[in-house]
Amino acid sequence: MKTKTEEFLIDGPAGKLEVEALWQNEDPTDTNTKKVALLCHPNPLFDGTMKNKVVTTMFNFARDEGMHVVRFNFRGAGKSTGEHDYAVGEIEDAMAVLQWISDHTSANQLWLGGFSFGGYITARVAEQLLVTPHIWGLTEMELTKVILMAPSVENNDASDVMLPTQKTIQIYGDADTVIKPELMKKFAEDKQIASYVLEGAGHFFHGRLTEIRTLLEQHAV
Repeated sequence: MKTKTEEFLIDGPAGKLEVEALWQNEDPTDTNTKKVALLCHPNPLFDGTMKNKVVTTMFNFARDEGMHVVRFNFRGAGKSTGEHDYAVGEIEDAMAVLQWISDHTSANQLWLGGFSFGGYITARVAEQLLVTPHIWGLTEMELTKVILMAPSVENNDASDVMLPTQKTIQIYGDADTVIKPELMKKFAEDKQIASYVLEGAGHFFHGRLTEIRTLLEQHAV
């Protein structure tokens, strides 16, 4: 299958957003490709960008599964303009990219993935699509999977977030020293979502990317 990767600067809520898109069949409007993945990166205050290795692992997985794949830099990261907004404006950034996807592709099935800070944003994006899709003009977009990689549920309050229970999975390491594993465990229990724990893995999954890929192949298709 032929693919084409393009980079864009698109209009966002706080200026320009840097976007990288991989199109299957080279034509994003090809009706044979119904699925698109949107990926959210870690906290830019700690050097998180869309090129993060965990995000890249999800990017490569979605590509190999035949999806269009889009990742982007939050405001203030990379070439994206604006300033970090502590998980408020970043939700709007992600929704703006999703609207851009909807305008530029015929895909109507969405695979959402995010790591750390991006995992929290991903959960909030999923909530927007469940509760208020009409506000964003995204009523035709169907959530197929929501993948939360070590989501920052310690630093960002996710206690009230609404998720599609059967479509959401969480992956984290039990040696995470950035987000307490017991808090991620409780989050999964409270939200009744499937959780997969890598024994001995830290927050950044050093040396464990192959295992992440295997878990995605087993549970995130």
